Amino acid sequence: MAWLLVVVAGLLETGFAVCLKLSHGFTRLWPTVAFCIFALGSFGLLTLALRKLDVGPAYAVWTGIGAAGTAIYGMIFLGDLVSTLKLVSISLVIVGVIGLQLSGSAH
Repeated sequence: MAWLLVVVAGLLETGFAVCLKLSHGFTRLWPTVAFCIFALGSFGLLTLALRKLDVGPAYAVWTGIGAAGTAIYGMIFLGDLVSTLKLVSISLVIVGVIGLQLSGSAH
């Protein structure tokens, strides 16, 4: 259950990163509100998960999901550059996240 919280928190991290861009420096109301909601949800779920998980693997999985998700979202919806190196790098992040998740121990 704790790992599920980390995964959902990582997906919410993707949401707050995208909303951060869309807020244009917190000058647009609704993306700023969405950023706050996603950020609070992400940090809240991560905090709950850390009650049961080691901080290193959990934090790495959280940031990895957020980074990979944000990069993929940017390429699909925001016109970010797509390159072979970027796709390979995202794949390596995902493989690393899976490895860290499998290595994480619950207390």
